[in-house]
Amino acid sequence: MRLYKVPGLVQKLMKGYTWHRDRKVNTVYLTFDDGPVPGVSDFVLRQLDDYKMKANFFMVGDNVQKHTSLALEVARAGHGIGNHTFHHLKAPKTSLGLYLDDVEKCQQVIEDKVGVKPKFFRPPYGRMGSNYVRCLSQEYEIVLWDLISWDFKQELQPLKALNKIKKHTENGSIVLFHDQQKSKANLQKILPAYLEFLARKGFKTAVL
Repeated sequence: MRLYKVPGLVQKLMKGYTWHRDRKVNTVYLTFDDGPVPGVSDFVLRQLDDYKMKANFFMVGDNVQKHTSLALEVARAGHGIGNHTFHHLKAPKTSLGLYLDDVEKCQQVIEDKVGVKPKFFRPPYGRMGSNYVRCLSQEYEIVLWDLISWDFKQELQPLKALNKIKKHTENGSIVLFHDQQKSKANLQKILPAYLEFLARKGFKTAVL
């Protein structure tokens, strides 16, 4: 069974992460992982601009290095930029030292190429040990999500996914999408309708 909303118990047990923002404020935080990717990130930017909405892009350093102009476009549009490691590493399969070096490399590339110093970090795959959390939380707010679209799953039923995230959207929700090639087809079906839903329901969007 695919869960679109992270259970409250999981959020309580996994310490050191930001799962959502203030539940009393009618703002939703859109987040996009793994870009910038040509043909996908620019599609997202156009959709956001159409609805005058802001989002947060957790960027892979290698993609920033390859597609600097697109990363700059994200920054110039006033969206938030977060660190997502340089090589999209899996923490459970990477030593702490190598992982921290990779995070720092991503940070340096974003600073050098885009002129932004990210304050937020998201671990690829949303997983890392408590010692990784302890080290990284000294310099970053570690942001996960309470809603996930599963847009990267090829077998996904886009309308079902859309209805699920609409159902569970609430004040302060942090919603996870992906601006990567394998999520493109699903994203094109889900994102415009979800943005229209947010606008119709009177939700604001913001950078973290």
